[in-house]
Amino acid sequence: MTDTTYTPPSVWKWEPGNGGKFANINRPVAGATHDKALPVGKHPLQLYSLATPNGVKVTVMLEELLEKGIEAAEYDAHLIQIGEGDQFGSGFVEANPNSKIPVLVDHSMNPPQRVFESGAILLYLSEKFGEFLPTDPAKRTECLSWLFWQMGSAPILGGGFGHFYAYAPEKYQYPIDRYTMEVKRQLDVLDRHLADNRFMAGDEYTIADIAIHPWYGALVKNRVYEAAEFLEAHTYTNVLRWTEEIDARPAVQRGRMVNRTWGEPNEQLHERHDASDFTEKTEDKR
Repeated sequence: MTDTTYTPPSVWKWEPGNGGKFANINRPVAGATHDKALPVGKHPLQLYSLATPNGVKVTVMLEELLEKGIEAAEYDAHLIQIGEGDQFGSGFVEANPNSKIPVLVDHSMNPPQRVFESGAILLYLSEKFGEFLPTDPAKRTECLSWLFWQMGSAPILGGGFGHFYAYAPEKYQYPIDRYTMEVKRQLDVLDRHLADNRFMAGDEYTIADIAIHPWYGALVKNRVYEAAEFLEAHTYTNVLRWTEEIDARPAVQRGRMVNRTWGEPNEQLHERHDASDFTEKTEDKR
């Protein structure tokens, strides 16, 4: 080990701007930093998000519901620029006191129902519309087990591995080794399970797949952190097979575009308010 040893003080003190890609928005307190109301579009379902893996979960879910012909799943997707601190506006904090994307507000309810945490939003939508959650008790339990597996595991991938491998201002071997070991273990968990199952809960595509794919599918296809070679992603053949099948779904392709502000212009739809926006309002059409 060559990492510099750090001796914690008796009481931790916050030093703003202490380095890293997101240092300008990280802080140890909650609450709003400024007054800003959330916009409300024409549909009952209002989504406030960004196309991070957690945001993509929800836009894919909504597009999958629309693909099934469920018109009540029409939605407005408003862009939240987390790098600029939009999530700390008073309206956003009222909808999600944790100040994280995504957040959904269902105006078909009186009063409107807020839903925050991506897994909770997927479960809310599946129960509201009766889709992508098995009705058989055993299969439903399997689906929810994998949904909560993702919610518990992804912080290790994003906040742990992703931060120290891709975003930290300096590279240190110990945290990278620690989180790489755990991420590879998680990939092995998925690979072994998918060796015997087409999807996470068996032969049925569910919210478990919708939750896991934007994180681990993106990882093995080198769409996040540029770490596929480092992690030897090509060795997780069952995860790759599963990823490629889900990638081919039209709703997944649309969902990945919504609230996206990077990449090729034809893959960016900053805000989504109508189905026609995919052909008329992507960044290459402006």
